[in-house]
Amino acid sequence: MSYMTITEHAAQFQIRFQSLFQEGRGLAFPCDAVGRVDLGSLSERGRRNYLFARAMVGREYATPKIAVA
Repeated sequence: MSYMTITEHAAQFQIRFQSLFQEGRGLAFPCDAVGRVDLGSLSERGRRNYLFARAMVGREYATPKIAVA
């Protein structure tokens, strides 16, 4: 049985945060099949954006959805 790391899964999935106010706008980040993001693989800006999006669910962004990349 082969085990993949979060980073390897990240090539296959994205967690997407859709804007509540601007249709078509949002943020997407690589993740595994259950939505875990490897913060160490993100740039500093990516980490800030991801943490901001998580904190703003229900205020600026809809509940995130996992999609096949």
